Amino acid sequence: MKHCIVIGGGVIGMLTARALIKRGYPVSVLEKGPFGREASWAGGGILSPLYPWRYSDAVNRLVMASQALYPELVRTLKSTTGIDPERIQSGMIVLDVVDRQVARQWADWKSVALQQIDGTEAKELEPSLLAHPGHAVFLSGVAQVRNPRLLKAVQADLYASGAQLHPATEVTGIETSASRVVAVHTADGRRLEAETIVIANGAWSGRLLRQAGVNLEIHPVRGQMLLLQAKPGLVRKIILRRDHYLIPRSDGQIVVGSTVENVGFDKNTTDQAYDELRRFAIELVPELRHAPVVRHWAGLRPGCGNGIPCIGPHPEIRGLYINAGHFRNGIVMAPGSAELLAALINGEETPVDARAYSIVSAERLAVEC
Repeated sequence: MKHCIVIGGGVIGMLTARALIKRGYPVSVLEKGPFGREASWAGGGILSPLYPWRYSDAVNRLVMASQALYPELVRTLKSTTGIDPERIQSGMIVLDVVDRQVARQWADWKSVALQQIDGTEAKELEPSLLAHPGHAVFLSGVAQVRNPRLLKAVQADLYASGAQLHPATEVTGIETSASRVVAVHTADGRRLEAETIVIANGAWSGRLLRQAGVNLEIHPVRGQMLLLQAKPGLVRKIILRRDHYLIPRSDGQIVVGSTVENVGFDKNTTDQAYDELRRFAIELVPELRHAPVVRHWAGLRPGCGNGIPCIGPHPEIRGLYINAGHFRNGIVMAPGSAELLAALINGEETPVDARAYSIVSAERLAVEC
């Protein structure tokens, strides 16, 4: 089997490596810092887009493929590593929905359970919620995963499967010969050979893509989050309102997110975001006024155009593949994205139509990244 190098140690890169190992490929994974400590760790772990009916069919197809894979993935990881990623089907209440008819049509088309509710019904579903006027919907099938634990479990599984994991290994260039990849070069002066190379390093993918002649401007978008410690069971459902959300964990911790900031590669947190997120949490669930803030952090998402990730081969350089540009949906899209790319590399039938995710996809190019 051809040796594969995956550039990027987040959920996309590690699950891609895992999918390739299952197919018999020897794989090395290179990450510029510690594994799983960028956008994958910083996110909330909702296994759904925030407003799925507002996304393209290409996004929804990949999301639904991933959602179908998650239960078995989590069971296997828990069994093989002893680490429980805590997939919980919390359901998601979406408040202040102004396009409920569009949401209803999307749910009917996709055969997704969606209940149109009012503010009183929302409070019945989630008693901790402040009584809230206006239209809402409830998606009972939406699950969550505790993404830091998912990342630890996938990393442990890769070690056990024989993957070569290289933290603190920044790739600075990709070497080609006769329009074929032959090696990567690292910041510490090493040259690592491979017949197949996958660019999957999130917000940092843009530079390597430009070196490879791909004008796909994947750019960093900062998201800031808070973690509150409440009593277990205070909040049971994921609650979404105007792009901010509460995600309750089983031990009473509540993730509050998130901001969307175009500030380049700046991962600093701000007092403004801290106040905004804490105020949002208290407005929805007044009892959270007494919940201490455990942590405040930021991550850089790989933003690009209309949210359709780039998954597939380079159009001119043989052996070079891309799995990047997932923006806010990296966690939910990760298993499907990994299986799609691994199938392409291995010459298999793909789980979804791969054309929508190619570099030259008409749907992608219709929106400037």
